[in-house]
Amino acid sequence: MIRGKMPRGVFAKDVILYIIGQLTVEGANYKSVEYYGETVTGMSVSERFTLCNLSMEMGAKFAVVPYDKVSRRYLSGVTGRDYGPILSDADAVFEKTYEFDVGKLEPQIACPHNVDNVKPVGKVRGTKIDQVVLGSCTNGRLDDLEVAARILKGKKIHPDLRMLVLPATRTIYGQAMKKGFLKAFLDAGAVILNPGCGPCLGAHEGILAAGERCLATTNRNFKGRMGSPDSEVYLASPAVAAATAIKGEIADPRGFLKQG
Repeated sequence: MIRGKMPRGVFAKDVILYIIGQLTVEGANYKSVEYYGETVTGMSVSERFTLCNLSMEMGAKFAVVPYDKVSRRYLSGVTGRDYGPILSDADAVFEKTYEFDVGKLEPQIACPHNVDNVKPVGKVRGTKIDQVVLGSCTNGRLDDLEVAARILKGKKIHPDLRMLVLPATRTIYGQAMKKGFLKAFLDAGAVILNPGCGPCLGAHEGILAAGERCLATTNRNFKGRMGSPDSEVYLASPAVAAATAIKGEIADPRGFLKQG
């Protein structure tokens, strides 16, 4: 159960990183996870994808957000097939239940070399970063690109840092191009790669050299995950990624986002 309105500069990625930090990478081993609460109800399908995607990083076999009007509206735009939602029984008994209040949550960072090594941004702010990766299955959707483009528009990435942008799919790539997000990234000095996983699993452009640090919106930060075993990967939201790209060091995005 997740309650509370997410504060300015806090996104679904911060919420799930915080939960993983509390429950650890083995907190849901071989379990299914269901997310409820006012915070989840207010999330878009894209944000719910982020919750469910990262649930694997605490050992879950699968994760779901129960079907509701948000799900129905999303599905009406992507399929014309008949379908029937499957929900937990009203009298279902869960093995464990947890409650989290995110009303005062800060942006969260998963530090090397485990996804549950989570700290608020203030604890690691100022850490020099060599590469920022925005995208992947976890945070490569249109709203992820939008918040980063909003922060980067009219600004330049730090000269000592490279930024790679990977829309999750060809469709999202096209949508981001039409909305001007890709232009904002290009004008800022970022490199836009083809849709897909990119350097997340160490098999594409953006492989890290020994001693390099990367801040990524991807889902894993294990030793050697993105290249050299002597490199480091920090995980964060697209907003943190954009702010970091500007500063050249891990940065708090709240100073780049307008109130409200």
